[in-house]
Amino acid sequence: MQSLLLFIDKLSTKVGQAFSWLIVILTAVIVFEVGSRYIANHPNPWVFDVTYMLYGALFMMAGAYTLSKNGHVRGDVLYSFFKPRTQAFFDLILYIVFFIPGVVALSYAGYFFAAEAFAIKEMSSVTADGPPIYHFKAIIPLAGTLLLFQGIVEIVRCIVCLKNGEWPSREEDVEEVDVDKLKAMVGKQ
Repeated sequence: MQSLLLFIDKLSTKVGQAFSWLIVILTAVIVFEVGSRYIANHPNPWVFDVTYMLYGALFMMAGAYTLSKNGHVRGDVLYSFFKPRTQAFFDLILYIVFFIPGVVALSYAGYFFAAEAFAIKEMSSVTADGPPIYHFKAIIPLAGTLLLFQGIVEIVRCIVCLKNGEWPSREEDVEEVDVDKLKAMVGKQ
């Protein structure tokens, strides 16, 4: 069971890391536009469409990654004082009552939203002669499905924690800088 949980974690991590490269592309497009607009005095109308599509794709696909790293915001004022079983109890209820219905609705509605966009080969209406956007709308049900898989993994983790009294392990990834470890590394050199 733990290997399946870690597989979904790895999948969410790989997809999140792959889509994180959109930040580099988004930055390059914005730098290009700033140069075009202020240096060459030649703004490009397509840049607005491209930036919101890139940011939207990045934002949607980061959900499962963030959930797999336990990085979503929660009311930690009281939560952090609870024992793991109590945390798991509240998480389980919230996943079942709010998360699962919301993500199922996102995936379900997103599928039809994307299917309609593909059927009509939807183009952006924000700018004149806008770029095609139907392929970006396909990200909505894809992100919802990946988020649903990761949510199911989190529900299983809650159940395991309720039984064992401690949280099962997660896939390791790059974490924030640990200042104490950094000081120790610098002191050794």
